[in-house]
Amino acid sequence: MKIITLCREYGAGGHSIGRQVAAELGIELYDKDIITKSVEAMGIDREDLEKTEEGISRFEAVIRAITPIAYELKDTMFETQSEVILRLAEKGPCVFLGRCADVVLREAGVDALNVFLYADEAHRSRRVGELLGTTDRGEIARALHKTDHDRRSYYTYYTGMSWGSPKNFHLMLDTGALGYELCAKLICEAARG
Repeated sequence: MKIITLCREYGAGGHSIGRQVAAELGIELYDKDIITKSVEAMGIDREDLEKTEEGISRFEAVIRAITPIAYELKDTMFETQSEVILRLAEKGPCVFLGRCADVVLREAGVDALNVFLYADEAHRSRRVGELLGTTDRGEIARALHKTDHDRRSYYTYYTGMSWGSPKNFHLMLDTGALGYELCAKLICEAARG
């Protein structure tokens, strides 16, 4: 059985599918746990760190090139988080949700099944509305756009790769069309194979 990494669009059900996969395979799921372990390792206030953790705008990328010292916290967080991912991977099969784990493991030579989860906007909007407890279409659209933008920019900045590109993943699943249960089943089969 392999380590599994799940990269996902916001509202595509990544956390729900990750939980199902971990439960079916009897392995751990790591998501925000990675932040907690990183914070503990760095001795930094968790709230401050979560504010800086995901998302890098184009403007910020340019500013970083000019004044890299000002952005040391985000870079240190990514490095520490990467170390935590590698330590957790040494324990054996598990599921990593986000955090560029696919690239962190690949660059370290660790074999993993890399999965990208996506869905059409209608499905994701319904899901995000449930998560946020709102039916306000504008609020939902802003949340979708911002979260996907943050994930895309973070992934691109720290990996130099295109977020959601088929070249980076072994398996790409449309969770809206296939449903969460079938996606979880397909991931489990691929991880066992």
